[in-house]
Amino acid sequence: MKYVPSYINLYKEGILEERANAIYEIIQECKLCPHNCGVNRIKSEKGKCNSASLPIVSSYNLHFGEESCLVGNSGSGTIFFTNCNLSCIFCQNYDISHLGYGNEISYEELAKTILSLQARGAHNINFVSPTHMIYSILMSLLIAIPEGLNIPLVYNSGGYDSFEVLRILDGIFDIYMPDLKYMNSEISELLSGVGDYPDSAAIAIKEMHRQVGDLIVHKGIASRGLLVRHLVLPNNIASTDRVISFIADLSKDTYINIMDQYRPAYRARECFDLRRRVTLQEYDEAVSLARKAGLRRIDA
Repeated sequence: MKYVPSYINLYKEGILEERANAIYEIIQECKLCPHNCGVNRIKSEKGKCNSASLPIVSSYNLHFGEESCLVGNSGSGTIFFTNCNLSCIFCQNYDISHLGYGNEISYEELAKTILSLQARGAHNINFVSPTHMIYSILMSLLIAIPEGLNIPLVYNSGGYDSFEVLRILDGIFDIYMPDLKYMNSEISELLSGVGDYPDSAAIAIKEMHRQVGDLIVHKGIASRGLLVRHLVLPNNIASTDRVISFIADLSKDTYINIMDQYRPAYRARECFDLRRRVTLQEYDEAVSLARKAGLRRIDA
């Protein structure tokens, strides 16, 4: 039986429109993320994410570089939003996230983009950096769903998400795919400009898991659930051991992608520990920690 995303019923019952209206109220004194900037984005005031109320998209395509359970044979329909609510000095997409590469479009254009990716065979619609673009996403869904949108939606965030906003999103996103970058507040302040990242991300990820549970994969394709990403950094500066411990406590069946692709980029050389790539030994130790913690679904 084909998986039917829950957002379809939310739309039919008028609940999705109610959720969009609730987000509209929030962005008039923006508290979409833990920064709580308080700006009126409807009036084009901009806070930490440097974004107003319309979507800003840098690129979109069928993406084959994501996890295999998202990509399948046809690819993940990935939409990269411009700007970010984090200020990571080692960002490998800094031209998009920090330099603002992209174009502002209408909600109707975003809806057409979503539908075009589905028409090309995408297994899902993968919203990259959606935290600051939630209102735009919901507005585009209100247009795309009656036009036939019916595949899973992926919330692909940096992990710095608001618990209160996530509660509003309950039932809209099928797959949550957050980063869990660090579990050390001094490091998160130094590298991403947010000292409360560990606590905020932990609360957010627990709520994501409450909503969708462990990742469900059928015939190699994910339909619903939580997938956590963690990028291993040199000298265990990200406190990978504490990241693994948190995820294992959440559920031993949490699907975790332990990533090894760190390279010095953007302003990474400002931090001595980030001036080199991760060694094979460091990466192997991270994977070994995950196995010792009892995690059963490790993408490594």
